[in-house]
Amino acid sequence: MGSMAFRKLLAVLLLLTALPLPVSAGGINCNVIQLHSGPICGRAEGDVRIFLGIPYAAPPVGPLRWKPPEEVASWAQVRNCKEFGPSCPQPKEKDNALYSEDCLYLNIWTTAKKPDEKLPVMVWIHGGAFNFGSASLPEYNGRNLARKGVVVVTINYRLGPLGFLVHPLLSRESPHGTSGNYGLLDQIAALKWIQRNIAAFGGDPGRVTLFGQSAGSRSVSLQLITPLSAGLFHRAIAESGGPIIGSEYLSLAFNGDMANVSKMGRQLASKLGCDSARDVVAAMRARSAEEIVKAADCTTGIFDEGLFFAPVFDGRVLPEDPLAAYRGGKQHDVPIITGSTLNEGNIYLADEKDLSVEKYRSFLHSRFGDNSAKAFELFPARKTGEVAPAIDKILTVAANAQPARLVVRSMERKKSRAYLYQFTRLPDTVLARKLGVHHGVELAYVFGNMAESGGYNQTDRRLSEKMMAYWVNFAATGNPNGPGLLDWPAYTATTDINLEFSDTLHINRELFRKEADFIDRISSMRRAAAKE
Repeated sequence: MGSMAFRKLLAVLLLLTALPLPVSAGGINCNVIQLHSGPICGRAEGDVRIFLGIPYAAPPVGPLRWKPPEEVASWAQVRNCKEFGPSCPQPKEKDNALYSEDCLYLNIWTTAKKPDEKLPVMVWIHGGAFNFGSASLPEYNGRNLARKGVVVVTINYRLGPLGFLVHPLLSRESPHGTSGNYGLLDQIAALKWIQRNIAAFGGDPGRVTLFGQSAGSRSVSLQLITPLSAGLFHRAIAESGGPIIGSEYLSLAFNGDMANVSKMGRQLASKLGCDSARDVVAAMRARSAEEIVKAADCTTGIFDEGLFFAPVFDGRVLPEDPLAAYRGGKQHDVPIITGSTLNEGNIYLADEKDLSVEKYRSFLHSRFGDNSAKAFELFPARKTGEVAPAIDKILTVAANAQPARLVVRSMERKKSRAYLYQFTRLPDTVLARKLGVHHGVELAYVFGNMAESGGYNQTDRRLSEKMMAYWVNFAATGNPNGPGLLDWPAYTATTDINLEFSDTLHINRELFRKEADFIDRISSMRRAAAKE
């Protein structure tokens, strides 16, 4: 065979390794995708091909617990990827769900029929206060979004004390001299896996959009400022949550302070009865994941004061506090969409029974200190019935709207554009009737999953179509605008524009400006005090 003929044959063989090949796996015909680690078999649902429970890193168990994720071991036989992998251990596990410390799996939905289609890729990071949640939740099913012309990926990452434990002895054994942020490192490992493998699913590794909600949104905002994720994604969408800034209004322990979280790590060792062991870390690794989660007893209510494990400013994954990073223009230069809902705080008040004015004043003092009187002026509650709406508004502004504004304003130092939104549409769902335009209400619209019978009408479905169009346009080009959509101008501090997703679309200005300016001043004062 001549050299030219040989090169042509070799090119054909290389292409075939990426194409879906019909084979029999477990007695069931399916299409096979060749990953760098081995072949997998998915399933089809109409025009969407679905691959679930794909391992993107080695199981973080035994000696790999509380260590950065490692490369997944390769396999030779076709691996059946038709069911979700286990969710990561977390409090209040549901009996009918599968949980395991071996939980570093991702899921893919694609309409691409061949690898050279190069569709935009959208990578979803789930929420849950860094202690709860899973990529397999029904609201994150990617089939409807994938049908709009993108490859959708959802990922698990380590949670709570298994994902964010800081302990001086863990830092001592690390070659980087630090600990914590394992969950963020998992997300980075998933993004690296996507760069290596997503082309086989018809995805474009040069057009990856990282998007998420709540803790997922905070993750997106933090991935924008870690040097370890540079070049791994090219656009960002952050729904309801900034880069830890403002999270202290949800929980006083949710502040990213290394010393504080390290103290909680030592407390956990004590609660596990491992603090007096000859090898404390080995003793903790010998405990089951369930024992660790139970001992941590992480609490996420706004009046709780227990242990709380979340990302920390460790000097490596997060080299400096986010306020300094964003104001200094040190975030990755990628386009971003970010925003919030109208009633972000109500979900944290759903189970609260005693919301007196006295309790509210105590809440204000714990969050604002000497500035609590000014906070009361901006968020007044002079009788019991006004307390819940006041707290709802504080959390809406301080933990969500103002951090989003901070992020979009910081992009004026970059070439990339930023787009700000507020979601105000009230669907007729059970939860919305109770909590208003609550934290997470937009998820059904972003993914197009409106399963609740009677909860959504044609107005909701039209809004969902438009919201998905904005998101998909953005994933494709870095600009959300397109035919049939209201023009959404990029944000500038001068115009202070946001797009309102309501019964119809509106362009508004100065979202919570007075309240957000106050929160911004408080954040600056805290940073200045911390430096002293």
